[in-house]
Amino acid sequence: MIHTGLLAHSPDGAALAFSEFCHLGPQRFKAPVHPDITLDYIAMGRTLPAWDRGDAGAVREVLAESVSRLAKSGAEFFFCPDNTAHIALESPGPDLAIPGLNIADIVAQKASASGFRKVGILGTRFTMAGPVYPRALAAHGIDWAIPEHGEEINRIIFEELVNGVILDQSRVTYCNAIDDLKARGCDSVALVCTEIPLLIAPSDSSLPILDSTRLIAEAAFNVGVGEAPLPTWRGGPL
Repeated sequence: MIHTGLLAHSPDGAALAFSEFCHLGPQRFKAPVHPDITLDYIAMGRTLPAWDRGDAGAVREVLAESVSRLAKSGAEFFFCPDNTAHIALESPGPDLAIPGLNIADIVAQKASASGFRKVGILGTRFTMAGPVYPRALAAHGIDWAIPEHGEEINRIIFEELVNGVILDQSRVTYCNAIDDLKARGCDSVALVCTEIPLLIAPSDSSLPILDSTRLIAEAAFNVGVGEAPLPTWRGGPL
């Protein structure tokens, strides 16, 4: 099995990805075994000022530091369940210390395999307005849309979800946004903020869900047990 690195950028979502990765062992092998996994997290507060000023390069430097620490721990590749972080990871810069999986490509591959043609995107304002998902979905000929009132979607993420706060009213807000995306022709919705799956379950949604957190955890597990090849991407544009 291959030592796996988990690059965290927010706590609760990374914890969900970590537990999902570990639980896949007993599910697959009927025993409490899984690849070694190391999680590295530099507090989000260190990067938020750079996000607010649009400095993806500065964010990338912090994430690269985390990747280097994962490499020193013995990890041979990494996965990052934070979608917004991929804006920085895909920005130009020196090669990262070890290769990593790209979350948007994994979600887009799943959307394509599922036959989806127009995907609604729910995430931070950075992700919803950013280039990561339009690039990945377009590579599979898939259209996309974002909710009309993204400011409230973003507020809930940064004021509630990343702080472990789960409110019923916020669930209603997200479900209404999904209904709106459905009315605009979306045939699925991608939960592309690490913490959104803690708020929205498949049974809550009027559209089929693409759960980016669980999808990348499973993809990383498959690499870790040798069922998928090691990634080759070391950051930078795709």
